[in-house]
This record gives sequence, C-alpha cells and structure tokens, in this order.
Amino acid sequence: MNKQRILVWDLPTRVFHWLLAASFLGAWLSAESERYRDIHVALGYTVLGLVAFRLVWGLIGTRYARFASFPIAPRRIVHYLKSLLTPAPQHHIGHNPAGSLAIYALLALALLVGASGYAAYNEIGGEALAQLHEGVASAMLGLVLIHIGAVIVSSLIHRENLAAAMLNGHKRGHAGEGIRSKHWFVAAVVLVATAGFWAGSAGLLPDAIGIPLSAALSQPAQGGRG
Repeated sequence: MNKQRILVWDLPTRVFHWLLAASFLGAWLSAESERYRDIHVALGYTVLGLVAFRLVWGLIGTRYARFASFPIAPRRIVHYLKSLLTPAPQHHIGHNPAGSLAIYALLALALLVGASGYAAYNEIGGEALAQLHEGVASAMLGLVLIHIGAVIVSSLIHRENLAAAMLNGHKRGHAGEGIRSKHWFVAAVVLVATAGFWAGSAGLLPDAIGIPLSAALSQPAQGGRG
C-alpha cells in the first residue's frame, strides 16, 4: 500500500513543543542577567504551566500525543537503536522508542528545574537548591542538544523532515494511521492562557524600555478615568 501525507501531530502538541523550546531558551539566556531576572522567573512559570498542560494532554490527547502510544520499554529502545545500523531501520509514525525516553526525561527535568527555580527565587532550601537549579538546567540543555542531534540523524536515516513535521503536523504514512482533528480550540486555549499570563505579569514592555518589572509593578497606576 502506498504511503500518503497524514496528520500525526495535533496542534496543541505542536504549540506546546515550540512554546516550551522558546521559554526554555529565553530562561537560559536570561539566567545570568539581574536586569531580566523577572523575565527569567516568568519564563520559568511558563515552562511549569506548559508541562502541566502536556501531562494532561498526554492522558486525553490524540493518538500520538498520548503517553500510552510511547511507553518506556528498555528492550524496544535497544532494538530500535540496533536497527539504525541495519539497511532496514525501524520507522515509527509517532515517537520512536529512543525519542520517547527523551520526552519523559525532558518533562521530568523541566518540572525539576521549575520547582527548584521557584524554591531558589523564594530563598527556600538555601544555596543547595540554587545549585541544584543550575545543575538541572544544564542537564536539560544537554538533553535538548542531544534531542536536536537525534532529530537530525533520524531525519537523514528515514529521509523525512521531523522538524517540519512538528511545524505542520504531517508525515508520510498509510491511510488510517493518521489522526482526524488538529484540535484548534485546545491549541487556542493554550496560546490565550500563555499570552494572558504574560499580559498579567506586565513584564515585557517595562523591561524593554529599561524599567525593572518589580519596580513597574510597585508603582501606582498613573491617571485614570476623567
């Protein structure tokens, strides 16, 4: 049976993926800046919120977004990695076994880096938790780089653009293997919730013009209705 273009990744999964990537990158770049400390903290909260959504979506989402579709199985991971060295490597429509392990690890590290960051920001646990936060963030960055490398290698081996698939949601597969709906509404809720959080934080504009967020929030509102 000939393969065709099918929908694999629903829109909420794709929105989560790219928002998490952007939030972690922003948090990493702002980590050493005292001026953008509030931006760093807000990005950390964003990461935690996104991971919370993904945990729920992993239970009730579409076929390939559900955790049930990519369980952690050491034997499957070994077999998959061995197959990459053969003329007929295993191909998976959804997450491959090695990628599945990376996803669970990334979610766990994101939760740990967010929780430890919250503790460090609120001076809970002293220097030990602050160092844990930095160490976990570095470990997560390392795993992200490995993930990017694995995506490139897998794309070359299977002759499919996995990065593009996470943008448009489509891959090559047999009829009946794809999902039916993109779930626009759920994706819109995620985007609106994220934008609403940032609007409520009121941090982007004040910091952009050189006013620290903490100072901006502590200033009384100017003007009012006439």
